[in-house]
Amino acid sequence: MTARRFEVYGTVQGVGFRPFVYRTAAELGLTGWVANVNGHVEGEVVGPPGVIERFAARLRSDAPALARVRRVRLSEDTRPSYEKTFRVRHSAPGGPGPAACEIPPDAAICDACLSELRDPRDRRYRYPFVNCTDCGPRATIIEGLPYDRVRTTMRRFPLCADCAAEYADPADRRFHAEPVACPACGPRLGWEDLRGEEALRAAVRTVSEGGIVALKGLGGYQLVCDAGDPRAVAELRRRKRRPAKPFAVMVDGLHGAARLAVISASEERALTSLERPVVLLALRRRGAHPLAPGVHPGLTRVGLFLPTTGLHHLLLADVARPLVVTSGNLSDEPIAVDDAAARHALAGVADGFLTHDRPIRARYDDSVLQFAGRTRITVRRARGLAPAPLPLRVREPVAGVGAQLKHTFTLAADGRAVLGPHTGDLSDLATHEAFLASYAHLRHLTGIEPRVLAHDLHPGYLSTQWARTQPQPRIPVQHHHAHVAACAAEHGVRGPFLGIAYDGLGLGDDGTMWGGEVVVADLSGYRRVGRFATAPLPGGDAAVRHPSRTALGHLLGGEALGSPRPYPWLTRAFTGRLDPHELATVTAMVAGNVNCPRASSAGRLFDTVASLLGLADRVSYEGEAAVLLEAAAGETHAVPLAHRVVRADGLWVYDSAPTLADLLERRLEGEPVARLAAAFHLTLAIVTSELAARAVAEGAPRTVCLGGGCFVNRRLLTEVRRRLRAQGLRVLVGGQVPVGDGGISYGQAAVAAARLAGVG
Repeated sequence: MTARRFEVYGTVQGVGFRPFVYRTAAELGLTGWVANVNGHVEGEVVGPPGVIERFAARLRSDAPALARVRRVRLSEDTRPSYEKTFRVRHSAPGGPGPAACEIPPDAAICDACLSELRDPRDRRYRYPFVNCTDCGPRATIIEGLPYDRVRTTMRRFPLCADCAAEYADPADRRFHAEPVACPACGPRLGWEDLRGEEALRAAVRTVSEGGIVALKGLGGYQLVCDAGDPRAVAELRRRKRRPAKPFAVMVDGLHGAARLAVISASEERALTSLERPVVLLALRRRGAHPLAPGVHPGLTRVGLFLPTTGLHHLLLADVARPLVVTSGNLSDEPIAVDDAAARHALAGVADGFLTHDRPIRARYDDSVLQFAGRTRITVRRARGLAPAPLPLRVREPVAGVGAQLKHTFTLAADGRAVLGPHTGDLSDLATHEAFLASYAHLRHLTGIEPRVLAHDLHPGYLSTQWARTQPQPRIPVQHHHAHVAACAAEHGVRGPFLGIAYDGLGLGDDGTMWGGEVVVADLSGYRRVGRFATAPLPGGDAAVRHPSRTALGHLLGGEALGSPRPYPWLTRAFTGRLDPHELATVTAMVAGNVNCPRASSAGRLFDTVASLLGLADRVSYEGEAAVLLEAAAGETHAVPLAHRVVRADGLWVYDSAPTLADLLERRLEGEPVARLAAAFHLTLAIVTSELAARAVAEGAPRTVCLGGGCFVNRRLLTEVRRRLRAQGLRVLVGGQVPVGDGGISYGQAAVAAARLAGVG
């Protein structure tokens, strides 16, 4: 017999790991103890040496579904504590060290709990907050570590005798399940002066009659209405001030999802995963259960997700229709989490509030994914995914504070990066304060105190301005370098790579706006080798919401690279449908170079083409024109448009003038919009392959990292990747890290870590 100490690191608190250790030790006949200590699990086992080795191996191989074991360490023989059995000790006090703690994300209700929810004989029948060690709230309720009930928002709910017995029973699946509760002792629903089942019935009645309900979810309030009721959906858009951005729809299961959309095997696995993200799916063209057109205006894809909590299941079952479930906020504001603040912010939106008395400690919106074939594209990393750690080679603790749009931050230390949840667009004080609160909370939980802050070059970004007020040294990181570095770091690329970054706008190191960039890079630096031609943005940032202005900028002031701009008569065919006053104003601005910064932006070129094809002259959210252009293209076969790649100032430059001229001419000849939209996508893929081929011919690496919001476009990504692979190139794109600006902070942290370590 021998005694050995063990330590287990990773996501091992809040996931049923101590009960699992207990059961494993008991099964093997070992004595000893286990406890949560700081951010890991440690304990002692006493028994035959061979059995202890088997025990240590099973800690990794048989870990609970929510656990992520990074390291199991057995110490040398120790003096035993002479435990007569194996027991779970109370957690030791004390804060975690750098990156010692990995916070478990919230997990969707498991099958066992769902069975109890539906069983009239069970004491948790129709109890909305049913959970166990395999499911339920985690990141949204944790206030401190080690992870115990007293350091969560469940501390205000003392366990009843029945729940206490389950909590203390090693054979029960709720053994040391910290959020455990039941109708006798746990949180309760509320609706005005109604409680429990009566509150739920009031919410069901409101939704069924065409109303809008503000529902308190896991990570914040959600707005709910009948997805098949056009008037309810239109009213939600009006009240929420969200005229066009698509809504997510919650359905009761895979069968309900399959009635609405075509679902691949990869998409099915994502829908049914414990993370329960919103998955963007292709709508069925025939035989689908009708959704109100206002759910996804002008689009051929819809965001679907399955119920996350017991409350979601009950609401769906009782309404018996698909539901719009969207963020509980007004347009561009952070999702509401505080009850009083939610009632104030959403008073003019919701017809009633279905609340409960369990506080939300951390704000987490819904995660959003889509797939290009079997390739996963993370659009938004939030509930269910964040703050699970990602690998990152980092020695000193660093933080990436993100960009302006689709904001996230990253804390990194000890080989791991914690990518914080999606905050939103840092366009106002409320969103900025939400970022600061989330940053402070995760820094406290993880124990990561960054010694260096990495930020964007743009001085106008609120994240950059905040970083400049902090005492730590700062590392500025160019926007598009951060995009491709995020992809490279996620995939563990160690050497130089060819980076292709297509997005809206990012400040370049020459002081101009970039957005269609080809670079040779490693994690510590880059050099620009290719770009898109520049064009003025009439009105600066205002042009983002006015694709017609962006189009005029390209037609009237596109960069002179030897190709004539679109012929005047082609231009007049477009301008003839614009407001004459706006046309005159923008024309004068371009001619006089008044408030017309130039940009080499792929995103703005998408806007231009969408406007030229009559799809969008004004938009209500960033990227709307590009989304409509992709939807218009569909699966249409196309012949590419004219295009030209030239050498200018030592760079390979895509001259877009021939493309736009050909597009206008073919449109005047009557070619359908769908075919021209598809032709534009194909043309950009061909141009990208030409830019890459010329860079490789000059010695660029053959590993390609793609980044930037344009690669959320499935058609563009698929065609670009196919053509680059045909050249024998290795092509990578982010899967866990958002490909758009939500991944910028991770890329910033990767660049900062590499520069501090003096490596690529």
